[in-house]
Amino acid sequence: MKSVNVKYFASLREAAGQEQESFSTGAATYGDLYAELSSKHSFPLPLKLIQVAVNDEFTSLAQPLKDGDRIVFIPPVAGG
Repeated sequence: MKSVNVKYFASLREAAGQEQESFSTGAATYGDLYAELSSKHSFPLPLKLIQVAVNDEFTSLAQPLKDGDRIVFIPPVAGG
């Protein structure tokens, strides 16, 4: 199990009911973690629309998750 801190923005924050959370997970990749959290929080967006930043740098959802990671899942946002 890996201990991680996850921060949410926009619609993901609304669905999770919190801005961030820390917990342990058995997820292998950031995409696996998003799927786990999507099931837990009923996220409204599919994985293909999500960007991920880990330890303040954008990365691929296919990258392996590491113990102690600070993860931010970023949904698409519209502006005007």
